Formats: sequence, structure tokens, C-alpha cells
Amino acid sequence: MLLETSLHLFFENQTMSTPQPLLKIRNLKIAFKHENNWQTVVRGVDFDAFRNQTLSIVGESGSGKSVSLLAIMKLLNHHTTRIEADEILFDNIDLLHKDQKQMQTIRGKRISMIFQEPMTSLNPVFKCGFQVAEAIKTHEKLPKTILKKRVISLFEQVKLPRPETIYHSYPHELSGGQKQRVMIAMALACNPDLLIADEPTTALDVTVQKEILKLLKNLQRQTGMAMIFITHDLGVVAEIANTVAVMNKGILVEKGKVDEILNHPKHPYTQGLLNCRPPLNVRLKRLPTIRDFMENHWAEKDYLHNLMINPNDRKTHLDNLYQQQPLLSVKELKTWFPTQKNFLGKPTNFVKAVNKVSFDVYPGETLGLVGESGSGKTTLGRSILRLIEPSGGHIYFEGSEITAFSNNEMRRFRKHIQLIFQDPYSSLNPRITIGDAIAEPLLVHKLETNKQKRKQKVCELLEQVGLETSHYNRYPHEFSGGQRQRICIARALAVNPKLIVCDESVSALDVSVQAQVLNLLNSLKQKFGFTFIFISHDLSVVRYMSDRILVMYDGKIIELAEADTLFNNPKMPYTRKLIEALPGKHTPFHS
Repeated sequence: MLLETSLHLFFENQTMSTPQPLLKIRNLKIAFKHENNWQTVVRGVDFDAFRNQTLSIVGESGSGKSVSLLAIMKLLNHHTTRIEADEILFDNIDLLHKDQKQMQTIRGKRISMIFQEPMTSLNPVFKCGFQVAEAIKTHEKLPKTILKKRVISLFEQVKLPRPETIYHSYPHELSGGQKQRVMIAMALACNPDLLIADEPTTALDVTVQKEILKLLKNLQRQTGMAMIFITHDLGVVAEIANTVAVMNKGILVEKGKVDEILNHPKHPYTQGLLNCRPPLNVRLKRLPTIRDFMENHWAEKDYLHNLMINPNDRKTHLDNLYQQQPLLSVKELKTWFPTQKNFLGKPTNFVKAVNKVSFDVYPGETLGLVGESGSGKTTLGRSILRLIEPSGGHIYFEGSEITAFSNNEMRRFRKHIQLIFQDPYSSLNPRITIGDAIAEPLLVHKLETNKQKRKQKVCELLEQVGLETSHYNRYPHEFSGGQRQRICIARALAVNPKLIVCDESVSALDVSVQAQVLNLLNSLKQKFGFTFIFISHDLSVVRYMSDRILVMYDGKIIELAEADTLFNNPKMPYTRKLIEALPGKHTPFHS
């Protein structure tokens, strides 16, 4: 009887004892070698990851999130990196003292990683099926037929359409969401115990993002794997995480259960991350920034009240806007791309990227343009500037028909409409300084021929977008993503345009940097009286920026309404789907 009681107590204690972490990291420190000096980038970080649970590591770019996990997997250059820790244990295996050959037996098989950008992670010269099969062959020896069936089964598991076709497709033939699913299939190919997902949904459509988050949660339930999800967006964290660790400048500033962090954040940095994303329950004059919280401005009397827009003031603003004559009128615009031709070379089939689209834009208005990838948003924006020639229809700007302009007339006209591209790095020439890049439109349009005055104008523009005149002779690679976007904004402003088309210009930025850029665009609009067409797949950002929102689907406009009206009372099922897909849409605005 005594033995029976003792055994019962033993098993009861075992059941009630705290589960052991699959991954245990204590006092992790990482330093990079720079010009014979060691610069510490991660300072004494502790992490635990448990089976069948998700730890989300949150912070801005440069906070040390990704580099911490790359260090654990020994994917950093050991010549220029110094890694120290009290312990790094994975399933009681000491990873800290494993060499590269030993790590190869663990990476991919027991620990896998989904990288942030699938296009650069997938090899463009190999077919998708071959690349996933290669990941399996590294750890298992299987006949070709069984290997192919295994890969196609993985593609089915991650809900890829036409798995057989995608097996034989190259990465460039797939959409962003499909490429990301191929990366997920590759990461899951050997049934890992730990999956590290590094910003796997950044810059994806909200609907695709929602599907991928749901897919990862379902796969976790099926396999019981532990997951570490790296992100800068606390809205995404609300959808997927069990526990959250917040990093800032290489330091772990806060960690805890997801509900505790999201609803009762203690550290000012966490509070800033939560509140610098456009809120859905109030309308603000400007977005709070991390700096507001770190400097404790948020606690000042009437601070929040002063940020809010009075509904009567907004109504007056909208009434004044729409009493004017339109600045831009688009009538029955079509931009079709031929996909098939007959033997005479005549197109017989088309992709109707923009199909009979009509709308007006008024002076001083911000018109939001939303829709998923492939809806025709970007094509419409570029067709308005005739960077892509429309197939039909009419575009009028201040009463003049743009579609009737000759090439020379169009070249002269383009100073009135400027475009800010999605990726600031690829839209800047890496070989010329940012001062010369901003001055180039002034030369092209002969707005300032004097070299000294041109430089003075560029320096003024740099200051207006929150940069310094000392940056004039630096190159694009010397700036962060947010700074590069400011450079692109300065270049667009150089010719004093009347209309600026912002094409997904903040979608890939950290939420805190995004808030700064959105605030900058609004302040410049008030100062110079610009008109904006703001293209994005993120309805929360578009709602904050816009007076009206235009929703595109399959090349057509399916809904157009005042921003708050459309958000609170969408008429079309597709618009409701976009709103419902917003991550963390129920996360409160913390006052």
C-alpha cells in the first residue's frame, strides 16, 4: 500500500511538474567584428521554446531578433562573429560547442527555418520541386519516385494549388504567397522538432498572411513542433503566439504570456510598438511613435486627446474637398496584357489587369487604393503616369487629356505626377550618392540649372524629410530602409508635384518606421497641399491615410466610399474579407 501510494505521488508530481523547454538559451551574447573592433549586438538574452507552443520574438529591425536565431543555428560567419552564452541546449544537446559538420545533421532535420524573403531564399535557376527534394535528400536516402511523391504531398499539405504544376515551376512563376508556401514546405520536409519563422508574412497581402498563419498553427497542432515566430508586428503576434519576448537594441526588455503583453504592456518600448500601428477604433491626426513612449510624452496630460481628430472637423474637411473640380479624372481606363497570339501575331487572349475603371481624385485628397496582389492596383497607378501604356479609356489631369499627349509632352508633364515605389533600395541607383539622386529630377526637368542652388535645394529637401544635409554624399546602402524611403520621398518632392502616387511605399517597413513615414507624408501634404493616391494591401494603414477608399478586385473597382464608412459598413463580401483578415484587429488602442 505504501509502495502504491509512493508510485501514485511520483507520477502525479511528474504530471504536475513544469514541462522542460525543447530549446533553452541563457545569457546569449553576440558581437560582430568591424574594422578590428568588436561591436556587441545582442546583450545577455534568455529564451525558452516549448513543444506545441509558439514563442514570438518582437522588435524593430536591428533589435537582434533574427541574428539571435541565426547564431543558434551557426549560420553566421564565424570569422567575423563572436557568440557567447552560459548554455544553448536543444533537447539536451549542447549547440554552443557543435561544429559546422555536426550542425548539418541538426539543421533542416531537427531545426528548420523559414526565411523572410522567399524570392532571395529560393534559387531562381532550379525548379521548386527540385529544391524541396534536395532538402530531403540531405538527410534521407529515398528513390526518385518516392521523393517526388513526398514533395507533392508536402505541397498539398501547405495548400498550394496544382502541386504537380508547381513541382515543375520556377520561383518567378509563382506569386509571393505561393513562394512562401514552398519555403514552408521545404522547412517542414523532414518533420522538424523546432520551426523558426523569420518574418514569414511581411509584405504579403493580409488575406494570404491570414492563410499562412492559419496553416502554421494547423501544422503545429498536427506535428506538436515548437515554433519561434520572429516579427515586428504585434498584430500578427495576437494571432499566433503563446508567449512573447520583446527585444530592443539587443536587449530583452519584456517577456510574458501573449495576453499579458498585448493588454498590459509594462515597458515603454512595448507600449510604443503596440500603439504606433494605425488604430481601428479611433482616428488620429498623427500616429504615436516609439520616441513618444520612450520619452514619456504619452503620460502627459491631454496628449491622447490632442491627437484625436474631431468628427465635425473631418466632416467639414471632406465637404470642402468635394466641392472642388477634380484634379484627376479616370474614365473607362483599360490596361490589358496579351497572353496568347494567333499565327498572324494578333492577340487572342488577355489578362485584364485594369478593366474599365473610372474615378475622380480631388485637389488635396488622399485616395486609398486597396486590393490583393493581382487586383490591378500597381498597374492602375503606373497606367495613370503612362509608365504602362493603357489599352483604352481616358485620363484627364486639370482638364487636359493625358492619354492624348505625345511622348515629349508626357515627359514634360511627369513633373506634375510623381511615383514613390514600394522598394526604396531597388529604386535608387547604388552607384550614385543620394544627393545626386534627388538632384536628378531637377536637371531632367530643367528646374534648377545652377549647381550651387541645386545643391541648396537638395539640402532643404533632406531636412524636410527628416534627414541631415551631411547625408548628401552618402550612398543608398549606408541608410536603413526607413531612411531610404525618406530619400525617395525627397526625390519625388524635388519637382513640386501636384499628385503623388505611393505604391506600397510602407508595406515592408517596421511598424515604428512606418508610423514615422506616414506622419511625414501627412505633414508634407499639409505644408505643400499635395494630393495622394495611396496604394496598399493593408486596410488599417489606408484607412488612417485616406479620405476615401477605392477597392479593386480582378481589375475592376468593386467599392468606393469614405474611409470610415467603408471600414465600418462594407457593402461587398470581398471588402469584408479584407477587413476580417487584418491581424490583431481586435487589439485595443492603449491609452
